[in-house]
Amino acid sequence: MDAGQIFAWIEVVVAQGIRRPGYAADRWVEQWAAERFSAFGLAEVRLEPVELPYWEPRRAEVRVAGERFTGFPLPHAAGGDVEAELARDGDALADRIAVSELELLRVPQSGFRLLATAAYDPDGDFETLEQVLPFGARFREVMDPAIAAGARGFVGLLTGFPWETRDYYVPYDAIARPIPGVWLSGADGRRLLALLAAGPRRARLTVEVERRPVTSHNVVGVLPGASDEWVIIASHHDAPWASAVEDASGIALVLAQAAYWAAQPAAARPHNLLFLLTAGHMTEAAGTRAFIARHAALLERVVLQIHLEHAARRCVAADGVLVPTDEPEVRWWFTSRIARLEAAVSEAIATHDLRRSLILRPDVFGPMPTTDGAYFHPAGVPLVHFLTAPMYLFDSCDTLDKIHVASLEPLSRAAAHIVRSTDGVSARAMRAARRE
Repeated sequence: MDAGQIFAWIEVVVAQGIRRPGYAADRWVEQWAAERFSAFGLAEVRLEPVELPYWEPRRAEVRVAGERFTGFPLPHAAGGDVEAELARDGDALADRIAVSELELLRVPQSGFRLLATAAYDPDGDFETLEQVLPFGARFREVMDPAIAAGARGFVGLLTGFPWETRDYYVPYDAIARPIPGVWLSGADGRRLLALLAAGPRRARLTVEVERRPVTSHNVVGVLPGASDEWVIIASHHDAPWASAVEDASGIALVLAQAAYWAAQPAAARPHNLLFLLTAGHMTEAAGTRAFIARHAALLERVVLQIHLEHAARRCVAADGVLVPTDEPEVRWWFTSRIARLEAAVSEAIATHDLRRSLILRPDVFGPMPTTDGAYFHPAGVPLVHFLTAPMYLFDSCDTLDKIHVASLEPLSRAAAHIVRSTDGVSARAMRAARRE
């Protein structure tokens, strides 16, 4: 579990380019990951098909008062050419083009600490640390109020971002919304607002996109272990951009687990191990949902499902640019309410000194954890899902310098520690110990 090797895998993945579902880079990574699984000695290595929508932006612009603003289309919203009066949030939106500013959520970690079942914060950072999340107050439903109000188009202004960007891949639920939408950068958004302040304005919104069905694949490989039950170790292989943190880092962390456990004798593996890299996280976890549907009979024999996502550096903004620090982003460990499992996660975090960690109930923010593996929770599978939520997660500035390299090896060792903690525990016993 060498950090240099793990980072080298991240570099390979990022070098392929944008990995949206069905893109050439995403297809390349599927094949490459399957080859890595085979090279490590995994058995039954296969690509399982997943049907999902392909989406590609071609053009997005707003013309108003003789000025032209170039933006990024809202994913999976309609293409089209709309001319109408602009209207801001709070105004009547019917038959108009809605203009909405987005402010990212800022969350004091002292409050999140109160939501956690346990924490590892030996430096006391959570008392003063504020985290900027990659969402606004509407989360993924950014244009839905405008649609409900009868708007003909949507212009989102990223004026509340600490850095200058228009590359915001939200929403990522792959819902085909019926009106065109575009994100404008903070600077362009302020220019547009200045034009609106001078009086009513008509605008022309033009969006060109391609959306069609495509077949992607889950990548699967297995290792036999000391019992006839299973531990699943997973992440996703697609991304909004060439994204390093989201989720080239998760791919590499799963590869590290596969390489490590392949080097151990079967008797040292507490259960059979299934390694999974899912398709279509950016299409509402299509790969995870497909895996669960295809392998429903297997789930009753799963002792534990681990998801590994986002080895992220915390960044600060300076002069409209994100600057990585040497600090890790706050780490979330969504863990089923099973006492022995929560204790194992706490022990792994402390043993491997993974500071700024919060252990959270899977349903702390909603019915499921905010992870690619979320749908394992309503399926009743005991889980530990590692995730961070840096503010740049859905932006093209998620580049190699955002990887917290110092975390790669301890995260890998902690994951193996948690797997080993299931030795001698059956799936039935794990489920029976679950608390509400």
